[in-house]
Amino acid sequence: MKHKKKKLAALALLLAGGALLLLAGGCSGLGYYAQSISGHLDLVHRAKPVPQWLEAPDTPEALKERLRLSQRMRDFAVQTLRLPDNDSYRRYADLERPSAVWNVVAAPPLSLTLKTWCYPVMGCVGYRGYFRQADAEAYAAQLREAQSDLEVLVYGVPAYSTLGRLPGSLSSDPLLNTFIRYPEGELARMLFHELAHQVAYAEHDTVFNESFATAVERLGSAMWLAQESTPEAVQAYRQFDARREDFRALTLRYREQLQAVYAGSGSAQDKQAGKAAVMAAMRSEYAQLKRGAWGGYAGYDNWFERANNASMGVLSAYNELVPQFEQLFERQGRDFERFYAEVRRLAALPQAERRAGLARAAAGEPS
Repeated sequence: MKHKKKKLAALALLLAGGALLLLAGGCSGLGYYAQSISGHLDLVHRAKPVPQWLEAPDTPEALKERLRLSQRMRDFAVQTLRLPDNDSYRRYADLERPSAVWNVVAAPPLSLTLKTWCYPVMGCVGYRGYFRQADAEAYAAQLREAQSDLEVLVYGVPAYSTLGRLPGSLSSDPLLNTFIRYPEGELARMLFHELAHQVAYAEHDTVFNESFATAVERLGSAMWLAQESTPEAVQAYRQFDARREDFRALTLRYREQLQAVYAGSGSAQDKQAGKAAVMAAMRSEYAQLKRGAWGGYAGYDNWFERANNASMGVLSAYNELVPQFEQLFERQGRDFERFYAEVRRLAALPQAERRAGLARAAAGEPS
């Protein structure tokens, strides 16, 4: 019993969208910490080793096929991408819900800078996560009530990372029903992204952490598809990824337009009018893209219907520094171990030095 209490005291966590929030008493409401702990313990309790699922006669054959594929990807992550060799993604859990956690994000009415929440040890991040959607929605309502013009968004995320820092099995991130049936290329990206969070983590720097993991997922999935996948899976992924690249290009243009409006010298009223025009133009262009090149594909409808400063800010966090990390990988001779060592060195620096150092390293300039 004493050992169990010690584990719980060390646990105190909330994990969401690839970042670990290690909680400690006194930082915020105890109810928030309680749901974090109980939610993660429930996930750990549900997870069983993949071989047990494969041997069980009542496991559907389609799920067995996905689990076998995931283990090939897990081996590839270790052998080719040099990602951590541990028990993460060697277990599977069915959470009986569509998302692992739900994030709450918020931004001011004339800014794309996300509100941050700070926690002991792991620093500040631009979202607050919950294991129950109702709890996330309730907290979002509190934010709106406290500041009526705050732009708030709740969205589900399929997985999170413990960063490999918790005791024993508590630190083993499992495969989940929330993503196990993703298309092959997407499943690879998910696994490689979350494992990358175990390689390097910079306090108070969501953009650095998520951009690094996104760079690893892109590099890794491209290698997986080229070396291990079938022609059919490659073709399906190319179509899927082409739409995502169109989405990124479209939203990047309009993020830049919004930033120009917000940074301008006009009045708040002028900026609100400019913002409305930019958002309307973005939705109009999306509608044209959907009708034209996408042939009616509606997978991004919900995003555009709810698009606001908060959702635009989230996109920035995951993509802003990706080109620099990809350049850094090339500068390191496409050697993953050298690449990770340089990223860990940068992660240990103060944020301003870290960002400047990444830019120099990506450009091949002396550090």
